[in-house]
Amino acid sequence: MIPGFANIVGLFSKDLGIDLGTANTLVCVQGQGIVFSEPSVVAVKKGTSEILMTQEGPAVGDRAKEMLGRTPGDYVVVRPMKNGVIADFEITEMMLRYFIERVHGRTWMSRPRVVVSVPSGITAVERRAVRHAAERAGARLVKLIPEPLAAAIGAGLPVIEPTASMIVDVGGGTTEVAVISLAGIVTSNSLRAAGDRMDEAIIAHLRRTYNLLVGEATAERVKIQIGSAAPLEEEMSMEVKGMDQVAGLPRKITVSSEEIREAIREPIEQIVGSVRETLESTPPELAADLVDRGMTLCGGGSLIRGMDKVLEEAIGLPVKRAEDPMTCVARGTVIYLDGMTRQWKRFFANDADL
Repeated sequence: MIPGFANIVGLFSKDLGIDLGTANTLVCVQGQGIVFSEPSVVAVKKGTSEILMTQEGPAVGDRAKEMLGRTPGDYVVVRPMKNGVIADFEITEMMLRYFIERVHGRTWMSRPRVVVSVPSGITAVERRAVRHAAERAGARLVKLIPEPLAAAIGAGLPVIEPTASMIVDVGGGTTEVAVISLAGIVTSNSLRAAGDRMDEAIIAHLRRTYNLLVGEATAERVKIQIGSAAPLEEEMSMEVKGMDQVAGLPRKITVSSEEIREAIREPIEQIVGSVRETLESTPPELAADLVDRGMTLCGGGSLIRGMDKVLEEAIGLPVKRAEDPMTCVARGTVIYLDGMTRQWKRFFANDADL
């Protein structure tokens, strides 16, 4: 785009911060905060990238999630993001275009600057894919910010100070663990085990133990309603409906919080191990800061009951959950966007992505 024309177009655009997650996409507008949060799912015609149109509009986000496991044979609901990175470039581009148009309306004069959060462990090729998808979706300028840094900013940690801030962001596709100082990531770990892996573990448990087949949406409900990482003061149970894979007929069973806790134990232990590895590679002076400051939990996966207790007992450091943990990354992107020409600029001026 011609530089002068880009500046003119910028006058008609609302700059955006986007938490492009495996499970959910949150969009923030500069000066307004979070404007919407929707599942990162799209309903398309099988074998194509043609989005299903409903009476309310394109089947993207909430509309598409309602269709999970309920579509006719010629349509399928897909997640274009997998483990925090783009699995289907074309559908990701269409999803981003839909979200940008929701903010601006369908006008060619809208070419916003966009800050997109990405996992700290993705490759250069994956970074280019995210940047290219956002540009093709209508962004005139794309900045990428590592998810743990965005999460720490959104959680209100003093990331620009010469002291250690530790963030553990348990999302849908990835768990991001990082120690941050002077607005930079000192050491980090990006683990592709998070909320989705817990859902998969629940599906496998129900199939193996009860011969019951359930979908992703049902597994997620079980995780949210009775899932826990540590024993509960009062254990719970719930009814689960699915398909009996032996009889081939619908059936319902009752499952307990104890068995679901055992089912998701492996991904929980992987998260604890990732935190331990990150601490082992932290410089001594910064590690000393964490003795009193501890770590901050955020992300949807951090809402699992007892996650903070399990980490505190395993690691021996104080653990606190951020306020509104599901929105920390998104809020961090827009805080960075608000300050791009002020306090953050001197820290990130030489960074190719920020």
